[in-house]
Order: sequence, then C-alpha cells, then structure tokens
Amino acid sequence: MTTRRPPWVLAGVLAGLAGLATSYATAMVLTIREAPVVAVAELVIRLTPGPVVESAISVLGLFDKPFLVGVILLVLLACFATAGMLARRSWWAPLLVWVPLAGVGLTAVLLQRGAGPVDVLPVAVGLVTWVTLHSALTDALHRGLSRPDLESHERRVFLVVAGVVSVAAVGIAVAGRLVGAGRRHVEVSRRLLRIPGVTRRQPPADTSVGLAGVSPWQTPTDDFYLIDTTIAKPAIEPDDWSLRIHGLVDRELTLSYSDLVRRRMTESWVTLSCVSNEVGGGLVGNARWSGVRIADILAELGVSDEADCVLQTSHDGWTCATPLAALTDDRDAMLAVAMNGRPLPIEHGFPVRTIVPGLYGYVSATKWVVDLQVSTFAESTGYWTTRGWSAEGPVKIASRVDVPRGGDEVPAGPVSFGGVAWHQHTGIEAVEVQVDGGAWARAELGVVPSVDTWVQWAVTLDVPAGDHEVRVRATGKDGETQTSVLRAPDPDGATGWHTVRFSAV
Repeated sequence: MTTRRPPWVLAGVLAGLAGLATSYATAMVLTIREAPVVAVAELVIRLTPGPVVESAISVLGLFDKPFLVGVILLVLLACFATAGMLARRSWWAPLLVWVPLAGVGLTAVLLQRGAGPVDVLPVAVGLVTWVTLHSALTDALHRGLSRPDLESHERRVFLVVAGVVSVAAVGIAVAGRLVGAGRRHVEVSRRLLRIPGVTRRQPPADTSVGLAGVSPWQTPTDDFYLIDTTIAKPAIEPDDWSLRIHGLVDRELTLSYSDLVRRRMTESWVTLSCVSNEVGGGLVGNARWSGVRIADILAELGVSDEADCVLQTSHDGWTCATPLAALTDDRDAMLAVAMNGRPLPIEHGFPVRTIVPGLYGYVSATKWVVDLQVSTFAESTGYWTTRGWSAEGPVKIASRVDVPRGGDEVPAGPVSFGGVAWHQHTGIEAVEVQVDGGAWARAELGVVPSVDTWVQWAVTLDVPAGDHEVRVRATGKDGETQTSVLRAPDPDGATGWHTVRFSAV
C-alpha cells in the first residue's frame, strides 16, 4: 500500500485543505477583511492586464470572480498533491511546496490596503497546519515503507488519522465562519448606525499650508495609526454595550449606548499621539471626534475630593489610570462614538472609546471602554504603568519634517520645507527650521481651530547644490521650546529634533 501514489497524494491534499481551513477560520475570528485565498485572487485581478479582465467579464459575467477563486483552488490542490508525492523522498521535500505557497499568500495579504501584523496570522497558522499535519499523516506511510510486516497496521493508522483530519478541518472552518459571522454582523450594525448630533465636516479653512507631501491636516480614518494590545478586536453590538461609572462618587451610574447618544453631543478636532512614537515617527494623527464630555457626566455624579484619577477598563481587560484633572477641566475629554463623522471603526474602539486631548494614549485613550472607576493613583495602576512607563503621560512638544523626505533629491535653489508640529492642549506658537547648522528660519503656520490639534508648517529657503541636513524645532504657546536632547520613548515620550538628510542637484 505505502509504495503506491494515492495514499501519499491523499496525505498532501488533506493536509493542504486543513491548512486552508485553519487559515480561513483564523481570518474569520480576527475579522480580517479577506482570507489569504481571496487576497491572492484580488492580487491576480490587480495584476491582470485590462483587456484580459474585460474579456473574462464578457465571457463569465457575474461568475468571473468565483471562477478565478475556483481556478486558484484547483492550482492549490495540484500543489498539495505534489507535496504529498515529495514526502515519499524525504521529510523536508514538501517544504519546497508549503513555504512558497505561504510566501505567495503572505505577499498578497501584505499588499492589501491597510494590512498590518495581524493580517499575517492566518498565513502563519495555515503554514504551521500544513507542515505539522502533513508530517503526522505521512508518518504511518514512512513506517510502512521501512517495515513491510506492519503495512496492514499502518494502513489502518493512516486511515484513522486521515479521517480525523478531514472532520477536524470541516469543523474548524465552520466554527470560524460562525464566530466570524457575529463580528461581521457588528460591522454591518456599525455601518447602518446613525448617531444624532454627529456631523461630517471638512477641515477649517487655512489649516493647510498648501505644500504637497505634508501630512494632511485631517488624517483619513483608514490611515490613522493603530496601537493596542489585543489581537482579536472586540466586536460589540451597541445594544450589548454598557459603561459603569463608580468609585469615589456620590452615586454610581450605568449607561447604555442609547443613554449615551441621547446626551448632548460634542464634536472636536483632536490630535492623538502614541508615547511609543520615535522622533519624526508616524504614530500621530488628527481627526474629528464626536462624543459626550466626561466632565459633564462626572459633575452629575459628584466626585469625592479624595479622587485624583479615573481607572479606565476596556472590554478586553486593558486598563489605564487617567488624571482626574484632565477629565474635568475645559478640554473636550469625551466618550467618543464617532470619528471623522462616522461611527467608530471596530479597530478604533467601536462602539465607544475615550479621547483625552493632551495625554498620550497609554494613559487616556481606552478603546471599547466599559468601566470608569473614580479613584486615586495610590490605589490604581494601568497596564503600561505597571511595566515601567510614567503614571500621568502628558504629551511632549514635537515636530516633524515631511518634505523633503530622507534621501530625496531636490533642485538646488529655493527649496520648500514642510511638516507638522503638535503640543496638544498647549498649542504651537512657532516652528523653526535650520539647514546645515545655520541660522534658524521661522516657518509659516496653518490656522488651527484649537490648541488640541497639530499644525502644518512650511518655509522656503535657498539651498546650494550638494548634500544637506535640515532639522526642525517647535515652540509652544507656553513659551517652551522643543529640546534637542535625544531620548527614547520609554518611559514618558521621545524628545529631540527631527533631522532629515537630502541632496540638492
């Protein structure tokens, strides 16, 4: 039995299908937009010449995409069978099939818009499944080759393992589909949601300095940075969400989603930045947030004079301790329900998250928030503060050069420089640029609606031919000028002047 091809081919095909099943289930559970097979199909579509696509549509009509996926699956089945045959030669030979297939899937996934580290997991799970299950299936076949006297026994072992693998693969795929269905339903609910008082507005006039290449003043939602500790993003139906506010207050309160959105809505442009952002880094963005001011709610409940912080808890168990003063002063610290005029995306905290201008996210910006406990810093510690980061986390003044980029070549003569600067809840008074250690030149600033947003800056300077270095520094409305001392983000945010090297030709 073990010298014939069918068992080896079957082992490869079963392992391959099981890998597809676990990969698909992982994508569904994590609410990743597309499973790797579909990502490959989309990549094929993007790479196919237009006339070929038009011909396929004219011949196949609405069945063009299912046909393409079917062709990809047939190719995969052939590859799986080949892997099975290669296993007759040595244990490592099937890797010549499994690894390249995973590489194709990984490439297709990473080329999708907005792809991140989590999108790699379905590919990794599929590859591990292929290798481990194929090894288990072919183990009995190899023993049969070396011990002909055990061939009958090994045949039974192989058939049992193959049966278990087949049933498990179907079960995993179905389970992933069922779990993912709930998450997809939340996404549908989010898209259909209309929240009273939430508006979509264009950025105020004159926020842009009009220089191409500078980060847009309003960060598109799809481009807004994402940092959190969870792999599977919580998917919560609005009707299932509630927020408990308790602790050092005169009376406790539990808010449902409908209770929250019936309250007076506040809308503010607010820049968020991550404490992990390196000098010149991209973990910062500006958006229009809509929600209910936390200060108003706490005023209703009556806060004890003993309290100095609020311990926030996310649906996934993440915590942070936020200074009470930042939640009760004149800034628009809010329970946000919308971002850029639409309900929060799931990955940004749908249905409700907290936004606190002027503080790094690790002490303030709780996604999927479900609990606010008014407390004291002596009694409360958050996820990151127990890991050595500072307790209060005020945002440090920072600036960045967006134009030119590092390594760019620009025409010698008048060169336009531009970028962004921020110091939330303090504001930016001035931005200065220095080329090759020369005199500091003051930049033009865009007009911003409040001190809680970043500001675009631009300046044009004469630059001779050659290699050059430009650096930027900002001064806040409080008179503080950004320090040149270069420090890493840990424990309370990076410092230093962003420096870019470029060439003028």
